Amino acid sequence: MTLRLGFIGIVTHDMAASLAFYRALGVPVADGQDDAPHVDAKLDDGTNLAWDTVGTIRSFDPGYVVPTGGHHIALAFDQGSPERVDAAFAALVTAGYPGHVQPWDAPWGQRYATVLDPDGNSVDLYAALATD
Repeated sequence: MTLRLGFIGIVTHDMAASLAFYRALGVPVADGQDDAPHVDAKLDDGTNLAWDTVGTIRSFDPGYVVPTGGHHIALAFDQGSPERVDAAFAALVTAGYPGHVQPWDAPWGQRYATVLDPDGNSVDLYAALATD
């Protein structure tokens, strides 16, 4: 059997707030799910994102404890161009989401920035820097 990533799961305290953030980022989340205990969305590249409320997780894992401190995993979304990294970062910050790391040119050849979703998860925005 070939190993295949099924989905990336996000645990959230506030489903509506989390979905609003990811919609603002461009994730195609269907309307009418803001009160759902579990939500799925498929990105254009076929990657599935899923959200569960803390209550949903605790319904089958009563000992679940929300992580604290720095992030353990980050989501990174290719913006297609350095200008789009800057524009997406600015739009999300203007919408009220915390900008964690301002856009910068990383030594590995990408324009990079980080915003935080409503649950404090790191969401990276990146694009390849133009090469001459």
